[in-house]
Amino acid sequence: MRVLITGAAGFLGSHLCDRFLADGHRVVGLDNFITGHPDNLAHLMGNDRFEFVRHNISTYTYVAGPLDGVLHFASPASPIDYLELPIPTLKVGALGTHNALGLAKEKKARFFLASTSEVYGDPLVHPQPESYWGNVNPVGPRGVYDEAKRFAEALTMAYHRYHGLDTRIVRIFNTYGPRMRPRDGRVVSNFIVQALGGEPITIYGDGSQTRSFCYVSDEVEGIYRLFNSDCTEPTNVGNPTEYTVRQLAEVVLQLTGATVPIVQKPLPEDDPKVRRPDITRARSILKWEPKVTLQDGVSRTIEYFRALDRDRLQSNV
Repeated sequence: MRVLITGAAGFLGSHLCDRFLADGHRVVGLDNFITGHPDNLAHLMGNDRFEFVRHNISTYTYVAGPLDGVLHFASPASPIDYLELPIPTLKVGALGTHNALGLAKEKKARFFLASTSEVYGDPLVHPQPESYWGNVNPVGPRGVYDEAKRFAEALTMAYHRYHGLDTRIVRIFNTYGPRMRPRDGRVVSNFIVQALGGEPITIYGDGSQTRSFCYVSDEVEGIYRLFNSDCTEPTNVGNPTEYTVRQLAEVVLQLTGATVPIVQKPLPEDDPKVRRPDITRARSILKWEPKVTLQDGVSRTIEYFRALDRDRLQSNV
């Protein structure tokens, strides 16, 4: 196949490029580096089955040649990003999704939308099945991301129903691993970078809020299987093992050997209290479930951050 991956220089997008290339496919990577980083694709430059286009998918987009798949992963995806970039976040969820869908329709390609567990908001149902419609504050600060993805899902299903476009939707839960940006506002990267730098680990609230952390290789495998499946319904792909944020901080301290304190700050507005996927659909249809334990995944992620130069480690790019 020849596929287009938007957001290719991002954390997940770059790993997805690797996965398609590993199976012998050709990949066109597209990114404008608003939150992605060229280093994430440096190892692919020179690969004759990989092409890169620097472009903003929220503007008119043309890609020459046939495409078998359009995978739309472009978007700011961490709180620090979409709070600093609210308008681009809304644009890439609306205009970017529209452009990517139009391209898939023109090429008669399969369209794959990277959605998010944020469509469930601060959930009142736990764990969250795909049938749950969510509890989202549309006018809160997080709404720019939540509603962008909810709109993207609605637009994708409209193209599926009205135009007969072959579509897939994945709802991605908290994912971590190498190529995360230091200090990007996500708890795993924040905690590791703080511990390695000898800084206090910052938790928001009392740390009792829960998350479910999926290592990137597991997440990408689930995404890849969904793309190649016949499932057109939104599908959760994430790790159903639930940890409190404080438990994660303790794991990071243990694995880094850091002796820094844990400090508390006020909980941000609309921060979800719980987050855990019901992966019954992924298990039954994709024959998928995560394999990497939190301890193993965090250890691998720590080694990645240890290898970064000091300037990069202190930045959020």
